This record gives sequence, C-alpha cells and structure tokens, in this order.
Amino acid sequence: MTGGTKENLENKYYDWPLFKRILGYLRPYRFRVAVSLLLLLAVSMLALAGPYLTKVAIDDYIRVGHYEGLDQIALIYIAVLAISFVFQFLQYTTMQYIGQRVMFDLRTQVFAHLHKMSFQFFDRNPIGKMMTRTVNDVEVLNEMLTSGLILVFSDLFTLVGIFLMLAWLDWRLMLMVCAIFPFLYLATQAYRVRARDALRKNRAHITTLNSTLEENLSGMTTVQLFNQENAQYQKFAETNRDKLKEDLRSLHYNSIYLPSIDVFSAIGIGLVIWYGGGRLVQGEVLLGVLVAFLMYLQKFFEPIRDMAEKFNIIQTAMASSERIFELLDTPEELPNPERPQAVSRIAGNIEFENVWFAYNKDDYVLKDVSFSLKEGESLAIVGATGSGKSTIINTLLRFYDIQKGRISIDGVSLKEMNKQDVRRHMALVQQDVFLFSRNIIDNIRLGNTSLGLEEVESVAQSVHSHHFINNLPFKYEQELIERGSSLSMGQRQLLSFARALAFDPRILILDEATSNVDTETERQIQTAIQELMKGRTSIVIAHRLSTLKTVDKVLVLKQGKVQEFGTRKELLRNKGIYYDLLKLQMELSERNPSPRP
Repeated sequence: MTGGTKENLENKYYDWPLFKRILGYLRPYRFRVAVSLLLLLAVSMLALAGPYLTKVAIDDYIRVGHYEGLDQIALIYIAVLAISFVFQFLQYTTMQYIGQRVMFDLRTQVFAHLHKMSFQFFDRNPIGKMMTRTVNDVEVLNEMLTSGLILVFSDLFTLVGIFLMLAWLDWRLMLMVCAIFPFLYLATQAYRVRARDALRKNRAHITTLNSTLEENLSGMTTVQLFNQENAQYQKFAETNRDKLKEDLRSLHYNSIYLPSIDVFSAIGIGLVIWYGGGRLVQGEVLLGVLVAFLMYLQKFFEPIRDMAEKFNIIQTAMASSERIFELLDTPEELPNPERPQAVSRIAGNIEFENVWFAYNKDDYVLKDVSFSLKEGESLAIVGATGSGKSTIINTLLRFYDIQKGRISIDGVSLKEMNKQDVRRHMALVQQDVFLFSRNIIDNIRLGNTSLGLEEVESVAQSVHSHHFINNLPFKYEQELIERGSSLSMGQRQLLSFARALAFDPRILILDEATSNVDTETERQIQTAIQELMKGRTSIVIAHRLSTLKTVDKVLVLKQGKVQEFGTRKELLRNKGIYYDLLKLQMELSERNPSPRP
C-alpha cells in the first residue's frame, strides 16, 4: 500500500482468484446459498412459461378455433405469476440476509486486523483510507453479493433456458440467431476491459477524496489560521475532477455498449422475421412457434442488456475487494511470539542494551542506547527536541520494533512476551490526549467495569480532576464529543492522568504530561504524582527540569545517543550537559517569572 493520500492504481489480483476468495465468505452460509440458487432457478424457469403458453394458445386453440381452452391457459398463466412472486420473495430475503451477514463478518475481520497493525503502518496510511476500506468498500461487496452476483446467476439460468427453448422450438431459426453471437462477444469483451479500468480508478479516487476530507476536517483550525482554504480547495477539486473524469469515462463506455445490445437485438429479430417469415409462408413453421420465438429472443437480450449494470456492480466490487484483501494480506509487523513467555505480574525492572532504532531504513533515531532501571526506580529523560526521548517510550511499549540490541523487562526480552500482557502493566500519559466519544467515567476506566464510581472518583481526586468533573452538568456521566473537544486541554490532560492511574500500572510513563496545565495546577499534580510513583517504575519526560527534582536517575540524550546517565546528584556534581541545561532554565525563569494566578 502506498503512503499519503494518493491511492495505488496498479492491478495486483487476477479476477478468478479474487472472485474465488470473495465466494469463500459465503461458505458459512452455503445451505442458504443453495436454497437461494434453487429458488432462483425456479423463478428463471417460470419466466420461460409465458412465451410457451402464448405458443400453445395460438397453435392449439386460436388457430383451430377452440376458444374455450383459452380460459385454462389464462388460469395457468396467473398461477405461474403467483408462484413466481412467492419464490422471488423468498429468494430475495434469503440472499439479503446472507449479504448482510457476509458484510458483518468481513467488516469485523478488517476492523480486527487494523488493531493488529503497528504504528509504522498508520504512519504510512492515512485514516481516511482505512475508513474507506472498512465502510465503503465492504458495502460495495455486499451490493455485489445481493444485487450483482445473484442476478448474474439468474441471467445465466435465463439465457441457458431460453437457448434450449429456442433450439427445441426450431433449431434452424436458432442457428440463424447464433450468427450475431461472435460480434456480441467481442463488444462485451471490449466493454469489460475498459469499464474495469475506469471503475477501479474510480474507487481509488473515492479513497483519496475520503482521506483528503478527513485530513481537512481534522485540521480545520490550522487551515483557517494560515489562510489555506483556497489551497486545500484546489487540492480537493483536483481529486474530485479526477473522479469525475473516470465517472464520465465509465458513462461513455455504457453509452456505447448499451445501444450496441439494442442493435444486435434488432438484427436478431430482423433475421428471425426474414427467415422465419419465409418459412411461415411456405408452411414449414407454425405462427405460434414464430411468435414464441420472437418473444424468447426479446427475453434473451434483456439479461445481456442488464449485464452492463451488473458488470458495473461486480467490477466496482472487484476493485474494492482488491483493496480490502490488500489490507488483510498486509502482515502484522509486530507479531506476538508463537510461544510467548507467561506474564502474570511485572516487577518493573527495565533494561536497554545497545539499542538501535530507525523509523526509516538506516536513518537511526536511537544509536547504541543502553541504560537500566530497577523495580520502583524513577528515570527522567532529558534532551532537545528530536533527540529520541519519545522514541524510547515507543520502543519500550513495543509500538515499534528495534533493529538492533535488546529491550527487556524483568530479564525477559520484549520480543519473547505477548504485547498485550506487557502493556496491561504499563500506563502512558501523553502530551496529546485522546478521549473517546463516551461519558467521562467510561473514558477513565476504558471497559474495566470492575471499577465502580467510588474507585473512579478516588482516582480522579488524587490527580485533582474530580473538582472540574463534579462541576459538569452530568458529572461523571457527562458525554464527551469527538476527542473531548468540549473540554480544555488542561482538563483533558487531567482525565488522562486519571485513566492511567485507574489501572494501577507497574510501570508509569509520563511524556510531557503536565505541559498543558497551568502552573498552579501543575504544582497540585506534582504532589500527587510523587505519591503515585512510589512503588512503581516510572519514566518521566519533561522540558521543565525543575519538575524532576525527586527522580532517582537522569538520562541525557543528544541526537539519539546517551550523553549522560546517573543519579541527579551525580550529574550535577559532574557539571555536564544536564548541569548546563538546568542552570540555563533557572536563569530564564528568574528573568521571566511565571505570573501568580
């Protein structure tokens, strides 16, 4: 899959393997599919009764003057229509049920697979693209299974039935009609190739449109702040024009193919009238046979004409399924080991041994990083922006896999442990807080229903978030809108503290966790943090070094390399980089003291 918002337009699957894989999702419902096909076959055969009854009425009753038998033919015709209605109703409801179940299964599979993907996968693929895969593309597959594929079977049954009826009525007339079949095949083949390409590219442009729209709506503040409305409009309009181009190209092919079917139909009917009419005059064929033959011939071209619409549905679904299966075939980049080490409890001993890591090949962000923490110790990571502080956190949580070296917890390598088991004993509070569109209590406990309201309130009080929550109209039941945008940044960060501490982690990680709260609130939180860090292994990243007075050890990074590591007193005594940074911040603080609230 390609990165960015541009979609890959290259073919990667052949029709039959792809089609076979789609049909594999029908396997759990094969009994219902069989019933639906039998009903469809019955409906198709009943549809052939009308012309034959017309032939009987003309040749056996009207031609010989036996008009009293026409009542019986009419009753049979009405009975055929009634039975056909019942069968169609049963077939439609059965197939719609199957389509909905397949759509549910596939969408669930895609959603589950996305949750196995690493952060690197989402670095390369925009969110709008994944939304298109999970929602739009799966919906198209459902349309194919319920409206496209099943009706193709109906058309095939009808075509075969009509062909047999034509051969049975008069094989000479049937051979006359066969003369136009090679031209019909060539026209259909030319349409199929060109329409497939247009429809496939159309689906790609829809993905790009969704990605662009999602990016713009998420960054609307930035777009308006920097007066980028026109530039973003031009970008969206360009993609929209590309989609319009493919839509018009598809319509152009339809406008050629559909009238060509009418031309072939007219030629076939003309040949039958010319050849069959001559034989009728010579007494070689009955009038009822000729009329039934013409009626069957009209029915024969109806499913071929409808093939264009069904082909569009199927090819659109094939283009969508290419992208769905491309996603499902993307391997999990950070798989759990086949036999992971059992983790029932983590003490909190952390060790980095000669760790090298790069987000992009050979562009290393961490270079030969080594340090260790014992259970219950606290570590401050210090360094300039881009020095690798957050990357250490990302590799410790195994959001990314390192290229060289070893990271271990309690002496066991991260790669030998189940990711979920490890993360269950860790808590991360980030600068950029993500809140779900749920109420506050659910955002704090995140599905852990064993935590009651009293426990959640206790956690909230310890990080000073209870006060503002209690002032909300519905308190802990207050519903939050997308990303918690109805709260201030400081309030969202306080909630993230409560969320992290609600799970009583063995390893606590604070990544610029107090950057979005005011000075007075930060002072209140710092006291609570010191208490909560006791007995836990803690890692703290903060630009304000004055907040790191109580940590046990300090790690100083510069351009991905460890420059200093030791206790705070040792580093101050050595008067190295950490000493200089602390001295510089103290001087700046004295020049620009924070205003009192």
